[in-house]
Amino acid sequence: QVQLVESGGGSVQAGGSLRLSCAASGYTVSSGCMGWFRQVPGKEREGVATIYTVSGDTAYDDSVKGRFTISQDNAKNTVYLQMNSLKPEDTAMYYCAARAASLVDSKCPLSFVEWYNNWGQGTQVTVSS
Repeated sequence: QVQLVESGGGSVQAGGSLRLSCAASGYTVSSGCMGWFRQVPGKEREGVATIYTVSGDTAYDDSVKGRFTISQDNAKNTVYLQMNSLKPEDTAMYYCAARAASLVDSKCPLSFVEWYNNWGQGTQVTVSS
């Protein structure tokens, strides 16, 4: 059984920072793709950042490029999302996702949300202006 547990969410003012953590059990984070996705009530879930954990290749949504960084710590079997310069539009429920994969192009899907087969319960991020 795979379990992904997010933590680190909270309320911050615009311009502030948060570091989200995704701790995995029953799954090795270096097995393929890990990603962070976010969702606002009434809207579709969207990709924020992904990392191909075999090589370290990352992908980011344009809205967070230069502000967010996804990373992995294999020793802790954990994936992180460092969020800096937060904006009110970053407010959402943030979910961690995973799927074991061996990819020739080292690119983990960012927009194909349904491809991921393991999901955490989410952690809320609220950014006030």
